[in-house]
Amino acid sequence: MGRTQEERRADTRARLLAAAADLFARKGFHAVSADAVAGAADRTTGALYDHFGGKEGLLLALVESWMEQTVADLRPALDQMSTLDDRLAGVWRGLARSGADNTDAWLLLEFELWLHGVRDPLIGTAVAARFDVARRSMAEALERWGDEFGFVLPADPIEVAGQLVALVVGAAFQSRLDPTSMPEGVVVAGLRRLLGATDRADRAGSALTTGPPSADKEHHD
Repeated sequence: MGRTQEERRADTRARLLAAAADLFARKGFHAVSADAVAGAADRTTGALYDHFGGKEGLLLALVESWMEQTVADLRPALDQMSTLDDRLAGVWRGLARSGADNTDAWLLLEFELWLHGVRDPLIGTAVAARFDVARRSMAEALERWGDEFGFVLPADPIEVAGQLVALVVGAAFQSRLDPTSMPEGVVVAGLRRLLGATDRADRAGSALTTGPPSADKEHHD
């Protein structure tokens, strides 16, 4: 049976997004033309403009799509974790994905979007609004976690959420260049301190980054 027009449009949109994600991440937004994206997706340039209005709309749709998928994947997984450290580590793993299969392409796309937003006020307004949504969503989660794990946020939840996003994204940029510079334990300990949940922050961070005490240390103690 033939596909419906809606199914064909959905397939075209998905092909264009996949092609753009690969090209923008590997070559940079400004180095890739609309024609190149359309060709890689085996679609016409007209189809690209019909769906996204141009390269800028395509770039914004890419990061929006990543965020929606990440939230959909992370939220149920995090809620099932029984400790705060596990949840903070889950946030880090979900946002700092990396590997040979280019699963960290989102980080490169995030930078491309930010850079283009700084240069283009119209795109910048849309990017700022997207960050606002992310902060508010994270703030709601942090308030729930505070009630569940018995800590009080040191400032307004939206403010703390913004700082958390900044810490995780900044750590992800450093890790992208040198994975050893930002071990998971360092990130988790930093997030604990940021949240004001420092009762086990230093110990948890030390255990995750340096491992258990040596036999000599244990014997001496």
